[in-house]
Amino acid sequence: MRSITFFALVVAPVAAFVAPSQTTLRSTSLSATQQSRSDFLGSVASLVVGTSAASFLVAAPQAAFADQILPSGVSIKVVKSGTGPSPDKGELAAIRFASNFGEQKIDNIFDTPEPYYTRVGSGGLIRGVEEVLPMMVMGDRWILTVPGNMAFGPKGRPASAGKQRIPANAEITFEVEIVGIPGKEQELIELIGDV
Repeated sequence: MRSITFFALVVAPVAAFVAPSQTTLRSTSLSATQQSRSDFLGSVASLVVGTSAASFLVAAPQAAFADQILPSGVSIKVVKSGTGPSPDKGELAAIRFASNFGEQKIDNIFDTPEPYYTRVGSGGLIRGVEEVLPMMVMGDRWILTVPGNMAFGPKGRPASAGKQRIPANAEITFEVEIVGIPGKEQELIELIGDV
């Protein structure tokens, strides 16, 4: 769907700019120079509008729909949709999450007083979650099913104090909610101003 939209908004106007239209080939009451100018200006306007729309579509986070499966194999189920801003790579995001391997709980910080802060794209979380966080907006709560290659991989995770071992290529269920994006929270911007 995205490629069809991209073609309609970017490629088609460019093709109209490059290929001569039928109106330039027909004789009209306008002189050839005037007709060429109007075609040229129409093509430029189409190109500007198409490029602007395409850049918006590419830059805007794409909303996930229930039961969406990404090319990496990560499955997304939307529990709650938010309306806030989305985090960019490199930004700090406050999240709450619970992760499980089958029936075995790995972590659960939904009930802790403070959320978990992570820098998006830094590698602080498993790859499947890192891939999905930039697609979310503040207030979203999603359940992710992360395949083993996007979780702990072929080595798994060794046992440590208070943490059980996770076998190689284990599928992980990860419920995550973005509860804050410091620097993009509208209430704080209104309170202290945009610096």
